[in-house]
Amino acid sequence: MATAFNRVDNSGFGMPANDADDGYRPGPDEPFMGPRQQAYFRNKLQNWKDAILREAEVTLSQLQVEPLREADLTDRASSETDWSIELRTRDRQRKLISKIDAALRRIEEGEYGYCEVTGEPISLGRLEARPIATMTVEAQERHERNEKVSRED
Repeated sequence: MATAFNRVDNSGFGMPANDADDGYRPGPDEPFMGPRQQAYFRNKLQNWKDAILREAEVTLSQLQVEPLREADLTDRASSETDWSIELRTRDRQRKLISKIDAALRRIEEGEYGYCEVTGEPISLGRLEARPIATMTVEAQERHERNEKVSRED
């Protein structure tokens, strides 16, 4: 059984490591979110989404082919735990797909790469690491501090 533990993940976010065929990486010496950068991030997001969907198909087919039939209670409990973790991972990835779709919509609308709070450009480094980011690091930190204060009240 393939589980969340044995997937190959080179990026930290489940994205394919090589998502640009020509080796292009956005740089500060070009117009921010110009056509080339938009195409780069659109490709990066679409590749990430496609990889998640492929993993989900593998999980679904394994669930259909490999029912839990272990005779030993300990083995069965271990298998059920593995599947529970795998299904939780798939649920998180389902939610991630909606964020990827939202980022793709922002690209089409010309809003991608700009902070939803301040309207400032989000750094290319942040977008490279987290292409679904909707806020600058500073705005995200403020948001998280305010959220923490709200929870403590």
